[in-house]
Amino acid sequence: MENRQEILATIQEIMVDMFELDPEKVTLEARLYEDLDFDSIDAVDMIVRLKEITGKTVKPEDFKSARTINDVVEAVFNLINS
Repeated sequence: MENRQEILATIQEIMVDMFELDPEKVTLEARLYEDLDFDSIDAVDMIVRLKEITGKTVKPEDFKSARTINDVVEAVFNLINS
């Protein structure tokens, strides 16, 4: 995962595999809690999966302010490039 498009594709894959979401719903604008029915347990599961994929230490506080898929993409992009 080197660019935002690859990160988005990976996040879409995670959302479909782990949370059985329709891939067409997982867009940059999609709101995690309102549009995708995410909850705090889902968020923790996704953070664990992102840690496995990136090999980086993922701090929950880095994702605390994430409200949309785009926010998650940006957080992962910053994590990978830090």
